[in-house]
Amino acid sequence: MLIVRSPVRISFGGGGTDLPAYYQQYGGAVLSTAINKYFYTVLGTRSDQSIQIISSDLRICEAWSDFASLQMQESGLEIPVAVLKNLDREVCVDLFLASEIPPGTGLGSSASVCVNVLKTLSSYVHMPLSKHELAERAFHIARNVLHHHVGKQDEYAAAFGGLNFIEFLPDGSSQVQPIDPGPTVMTELQNSLMLFFTGAAHHSWNILAEQEKSTEQGSRKPLDALHEIKALAYRMRNALQAGELREFAAMLDESWRAKKKVSPRISTSRIDTLYEVARHNGALGGKITGAGGGGFLLLFCEPPRQEDVRAAMASEGLKEMTFHFDFQGAQVLVNDPFIDNDEHSASRWTFIPVASSA
Repeated sequence: MLIVRSPVRISFGGGGTDLPAYYQQYGGAVLSTAINKYFYTVLGTRSDQSIQIISSDLRICEAWSDFASLQMQESGLEIPVAVLKNLDREVCVDLFLASEIPPGTGLGSSASVCVNVLKTLSSYVHMPLSKHELAERAFHIARNVLHHHVGKQDEYAAAFGGLNFIEFLPDGSSQVQPIDPGPTVMTELQNSLMLFFTGAAHHSWNILAEQEKSTEQGSRKPLDALHEIKALAYRMRNALQAGELREFAAMLDESWRAKKKVSPRISTSRIDTLYEVARHNGALGGKITGAGGGGFLLLFCEPPRQEDVRAAMASEGLKEMTFHFDFQGAQVLVNDPFIDNDEHSASRWTFIPVASSA
């Protein structure tokens, strides 16, 4: 049996510049952190030739008689099926999928699913992938196999974990720079961030498709906004490295206002109202996570004012989700051959000697 988890993420700046239509021309840059809300895959071997996938979140169960019969039908399970087919290894397994958050909330959950299933299956067939390879292959599956309009940042956040500044170069390569401002600043940053669910779950692929089209056409207003967003991502990185959290919060606000210039669908009158209420009650900056249109409202608010913000958001009907940063990325939690007698699992063991008692 294998149990694997991968985190979702919150993006601070640079979102949209990780789309191929932008970074292939200008180069992109994103500042983001993985958080301790996870997607899980549990893999068990089967004695017959069939494959079964169960999604607890979507309440879907599908089975196929053999590997050759796998189809990427629009059942909600197209991501794990696409990973299975792309891996091109005949396996007979049960896959049980579960998440700590609902899909379509702007936290990169679809990428976390893809990274997680890929990590699970590549571990199962003894095909080790580096974090970089894991992120790139998951992006390839989402972008070129499933034809989703997605950028690269979510796959990298899920694979690597941690607080990172990620550059996406015109030649298609990517560079991951971990940001470590020191334990005091890191703790202060975590303690100053708040997430509130707006109640509007969505998939952002349509918004991203529209953004790519405007970028390819060279539309001046959205393109200028993306250039500004990228420049702010570099400045936000520098502010974090210098421990200047108030400057970082101000740039978070600046970046959100620039982001809304990319597309009128990124925000709504309801989101704008919620954001201004939060600012009035002490938040120094914030944004909607993901491509926009709904999901979680991320706020930077210093601890002395957080109760005011909580009360204001509660009066608007919003629930807070507490979190911490994740620094592990996608990882195998359990690899035990004795649970289901699986010869594929736990091919390597580490024995730790225990000192005998006197």
